[in-house]
Amino acid sequence: MNTLSVIFFIVFFGASFARIDLSPLPAINSIKSFAQESGARQRRDAILAAFNKSKRKIKEKYGIRTELFVEIRSVPAIKKEIKDYAGVYEVNDLGYVLNLRTGTNGRIEANGYEPVQSNAGVARRFTLKDAKIEDAMLTATKVYDDGSAEKFEGLFLNRTETSSRRTGVSNSFGLGVIGQQVKIIDGIVLDKLFYQLKQRP
Repeated sequence: MNTLSVIFFIVFFGASFARIDLSPLPAINSIKSFAQESGARQRRDAILAAFNKSKRKIKEKYGIRTELFVEIRSVPAIKKEIKDYAGVYEVNDLGYVLNLRTGTNGRIEANGYEPVQSNAGVARRFTLKDAKIEDAMLTATKVYDDGSAEKFEGLFLNRTETSSRRTGVSNSFGLGVIGQQVKIIDGIVLDKLFYQLKQRP
């Protein structure tokens, strides 16, 4: 290739390459968005499954057959307004408390405390940073007073419970959280917590 041909190639094709748009393709952005939505949906479904339960058993004693059962049905509690989620939530008898507040602009502020696993008589405080609620799903970063932080996710639920041990139906509203190992008496370990609404603002 002679010198004139080289110059023509650089000028012509170089200008063409300069016009190529190297910005991220819309398709790639769509794939990322779909992956994020799919991941959020899977986590939401996992929480929902953890708070649905159906168990039946027949017990026989002295020729008398008794049916024992418990059924818990939970559905996402989708509210029209973010402010409708505000309130004080507690895990019954375990010392977990979450205080959630909302501003006029929809800003969410939340803090609370939970028992220290190694010392049941001591509680540690935390604040939820960058909290947001979408389709009943609360996501945030839980920051403790000592500066340590971890991811926090929960699904607001309407729960209905029926049981052979009680008369009627029990209804409750609260926040379901999974993935946290909680040791209670007699070596029993819980892997889910239900923060039940105890007080409206």
